[in-house]
Amino acid sequence: QVQLVESGGGLVQAGGSLRLSCAASGSIFSINTMGWYRQAPGKERELVAGITSGGRTNYANYADSVKGRFAISTDKAKNTVYLQMNSLKPEDAGVYYCNADISSTWNSRQNYWGQGTQVTVSS
Repeated sequence: QVQLVESGGGLVQAGGSLRLSCAASGSIFSINTMGWYRQAPGKERELVAGITSGGRTNYANYADSVKGRFAISTDKAKNTVYLQMNSLKPEDAGVYYCNADISSTWNSRQNYWGQGTQVTVSS
């Protein structure tokens, strides 16, 4: 079994920054992709940023609304993904969920979600 534990959410003023962390633990053979989603009240969960391991190179993708402001990165030794959020806007507020596609054995893959961390941006 695999667990994803998020941290780093909180309250910040518009224009400020936050850094989210998500650590994966448990039965991990390899981590294929990790990403961050967010869900605002009354809205569907949406992808904010994702990162895929390509050997020595990681491939990142971002929602158009956060390009140039957010940066996703990983620490493979710690099985952790980060989301650096700069120039935050009120519309960035919501519950941020970590997501990971993880193989516990060489021939298995499963998708996991974290419990979510609240990000509030005051105007």
